[in-house]
Amino acid sequence: MSDEGEPRDLKDLLSVEDTRKVPIPRDPLARVIGQDEAVGIARLAAKQRRHLLLVGPPGTGKSMIAQALALHLPSPTEEIQVVHNPENPERPFIEVRQLDETLVERKEREGAAGELVDPRNVPIKVAEQLGYRCLNCGTYSGPSDRTCPKCEKPKGNRPAIGGPNQPFGDLLGSVIEVTVNQLGGGGGRDRIKTTRMMDGKEEVVVYERAGDGVRVLDEEALERRRALEKQSPRKVLVKIDRDPFVLATGASEVELLGDVRHDPYGGHAQLGTPPYERVVAGSIHEAHQGVLFIDELPLLGPLQRFILTAMQEKRFHISGRHPQSAGASVKVEDVPCDFIFVGACNIQDLQQILSPLRSRIIGSGYEVLVETTMPDTEENRARMVQFTAQEVQMDGRIPHVTSKAVEAIIQESRRRAKLLDNKDGVLTLRLREMGGLIRVAGDLARSEGAEIIDHDHIRKALKRAMPVEEQIKERYGSYYAAMGRDVTAAQRETAPYNYWEKHVNDDRRGYE
Repeated sequence: MSDEGEPRDLKDLLSVEDTRKVPIPRDPLARVIGQDEAVGIARLAAKQRRHLLLVGPPGTGKSMIAQALALHLPSPTEEIQVVHNPENPERPFIEVRQLDETLVERKEREGAAGELVDPRNVPIKVAEQLGYRCLNCGTYSGPSDRTCPKCEKPKGNRPAIGGPNQPFGDLLGSVIEVTVNQLGGGGGRDRIKTTRMMDGKEEVVVYERAGDGVRVLDEEALERRRALEKQSPRKVLVKIDRDPFVLATGASEVELLGDVRHDPYGGHAQLGTPPYERVVAGSIHEAHQGVLFIDELPLLGPLQRFILTAMQEKRFHISGRHPQSAGASVKVEDVPCDFIFVGACNIQDLQQILSPLRSRIIGSGYEVLVETTMPDTEENRARMVQFTAQEVQMDGRIPHVTSKAVEAIIQESRRRAKLLDNKDGVLTLRLREMGGLIRVAGDLARSEGAEIIDHDHIRKALKRAMPVEEQIKERYGSYYAAMGRDVTAAQRETAPYNYWEKHVNDDRRGYE
């Protein structure tokens, strides 16, 4: 083994007793099996910030390449904030804060938040006035409790109304007590300003309710809070400590491009929520300085044109997407979205990708046709050993695999390469299905109480994990025999496959 925890020679993996002794590469791109060209281009795309289109059948590692590419990018250095515009609230501003500015601002906000302490650690009079301590028995409870849970008496002083010297006092006192208890809410005050002695000096201190705790603000915290209050109201739209990989497969227009939430009181200054607080970032904005990955890209349909615009301009506005919503009148201009775009699709869907989008990818990146097989060499068989170990680790619920069982997996890889790609002397790279085989074998091993997957578990799994088409062929002999035996004549007429029954003498090669 090398100092990096990886084998000096991949062929060494062929001699291990089981996958427990197989090291997993630390580099996520090194975990991609058999896609050397695509991996090399992905490394270059991460370094040079190029776009990428991966084309090939499902289960060949396209998603894995996109995720690994994102992990090769530096951490984001910009935070995007949306700021209230006092002159035109429906046109909030955008501010981009650099890493050092963000860290300073975060420290100031933390300082302005004060210290959260237990109510028992503040002066007794303060705890009583904030509604934490019962005046009668001294028991502490939440400020939302008006009645002490121990002595079952009101925790604080009650109003003078209802006293014995007032007419109808007994009646009014009962009514007020019942009304207060029904309405809920805590007794006492929300905020108390007082002084205390610190290091021989008197200083102003503020105690505030904070749920079951008390927030203590000294003079320094109060000064920081006043400084922050002078700033324009704002919220973080895209935080700086974010995941650089954003998966937007199947995203709706709102999820992809952002939106402004509806507020029935949106136009009311006192009741409504300010427009800047209702702005929601889309996936294209969350992917700023990272990777935007969309699998099955053609399924986006017309939304592809928005991806193209964002790639060209590296900025995209956010506005309300629903005409009847209060957010429809709100628009935020120039929201940054400088991302690396990685798209993926199957070969048959390639023509459904918009030509201008493909042109943009080719002009600023690469198109790659992924491999479906790799030569059956010692080195590639060792890669299959590594793949098996990775699947065990990633699943986390199945045991490791013996060398004999790995040999059976490699043999099945040869068979599937011949069946699906009609090639001899190769191993399949449709590894999602191979991973499924390993998991079925692992489940069988667990059900039998075995501590490791052996050759017999793989043999049983091959039977258990058989695709339904092969199950039909094995049970009925052919699809047509299954249709004739298990489907009624009426069902065959309405089934989408009745074409096959009506045109039995026609050429069916395109349907097989």
